[in-house]
Amino acid sequence: MTRPAFAFLASVALASCGVAQDDGVVDIAFIEPGATTGEDGGESFAGRRAVLAASRQGLVRFNAVGEVVPALAERWIVTDDGRSYIFRITEFDLPDGSRLTAQAVAASIRQTIRNADGTSLGLDLAKVTDVRAMTGRVIEIRLTSPMPAFLQLLAQPELGVSIAEGLVGPMSLELDGETRILEAIPPEARGLAEQPGWEDMTRTVAVTPVAAEEAARAFSQGEFDMILGGRAASLPLAITGALARGTVRLDSPIGLFGFAVARQEGILSSTAGREAVAIAIDRSAMVQQLNLGGWADTTRIVPLNLPGYGEGLEERWSTLTLDQRRARASAAVSSWENANGRDAAFTIELPQGPGSDLMFSSLRSDLERVGIAVSRAAPGEGGHLVLKDETARYTGARWFLNQFNCSVSPGVCSEDADFLVQLALDAASPEEEASYLAEAETTLLATNLYIPLGAPIRWSQVRAGVEGFAENAWAFHPLFPLSRAPI
Repeated sequence: MTRPAFAFLASVALASCGVAQDDGVVDIAFIEPGATTGEDGGESFAGRRAVLAASRQGLVRFNAVGEVVPALAERWIVTDDGRSYIFRITEFDLPDGSRLTAQAVAASIRQTIRNADGTSLGLDLAKVTDVRAMTGRVIEIRLTSPMPAFLQLLAQPELGVSIAEGLVGPMSLELDGETRILEAIPPEARGLAEQPGWEDMTRTVAVTPVAAEEAARAFSQGEFDMILGGRAASLPLAITGALARGTVRLDSPIGLFGFAVARQEGILSSTAGREAVAIAIDRSAMVQQLNLGGWADTTRIVPLNLPGYGEGLEERWSTLTLDQRRARASAAVSSWENANGRDAAFTIELPQGPGSDLMFSSLRSDLERVGIAVSRAAPGEGGHLVLKDETARYTGARWFLNQFNCSVSPGVCSEDADFLVQLALDAASPEEEASYLAEAETTLLATNLYIPLGAPIRWSQVRAGVEGFAENAWAFHPLFPLSRAPI
């Protein structure tokens, strides 16, 4: 699968700033949206998944570049039919002195699957039929049908192993107020070969939830070595001054970035009215306001370039120019206003931030061109359109469609689409599965309850000299590689 490479346009210089003085700690500001409103981040703060992955690894994990690598499992095989994954775990002693066993790991995974019931993650795991310990070190996971991206799903932080005997690493975790302090556990304590001089090879990682504006200010003043968790709403805050020149890093993730119709009122109460909104938006012009190049806009829910998906499909309204689309939208708006005797208007809810301000300005201009008056919903008010901004767990069409399952997204869903996705679970071949999923996407798109814009936007800032960071397709940056000391 090819992905667009995001880049800031000419306003960002390519020079690197100097290496900050090494104090043995990698200080990370993780942008926490709740921090802007004074809400308590607690264990729900935006960086929780990164902390979870570092302190509670699963059978496999992601490395810095987004590849699946061994974690608790030292190796694995997949049977020829693609329906059985067999893992051999690494043996090591737990904090209480007992030995890690396949039975404990399997029990943890089964509990996670039970806990995920009723969530989108539970739907993603729907192909799992059995998790069992075959011996003291061997675990088998069986599926209803092949799932090529299953290891990507298994590498999710939520699938990390939790056992009563303590955390299983690869990092230890302590709390210091709002800051999470993580230390890389020596390899011999994780069942691996001892590495002499381990303490000199690693650094402490400290993760603090911070509001976007404060993170940008503190980074520019050298208080943090990294900013993680940046999104479109905060992108203009990425510092390009003397201390941060060349430090902005942009991922090219797959996922959802668009508007869910949260309130089907006014012109948004009709399928034709919602389509008018969808076709009137100039997606590329909206993102140009953020000074971002290489962004891929889309009118679809599932990316067309996913492996094994998209054959014969194309972008919606691809035969129409933007002017033709807007003429069609204007006609639909006029028809609705004449039939209902009132003006077309609604509110849009966006996260707080300068990026959102720029996007809203562009959206308002687009929609006013076709006769729709839009206003910005106040925080907590609840807009008619609400931004859905999520990165994918794995490269599968089912992830995208599961986000709109009626059990997890009531009101922005289609029971007919859900039925087709369910049929895909037991499809006799990959081609049949892809056919069911494509039909499900077409069914869901026809409702126009979700208005796609493009790929999610994710940014970080990384000071020169910090090891273990790389852009990747998941916009997920594991903390364990960041503990590597600079050479």
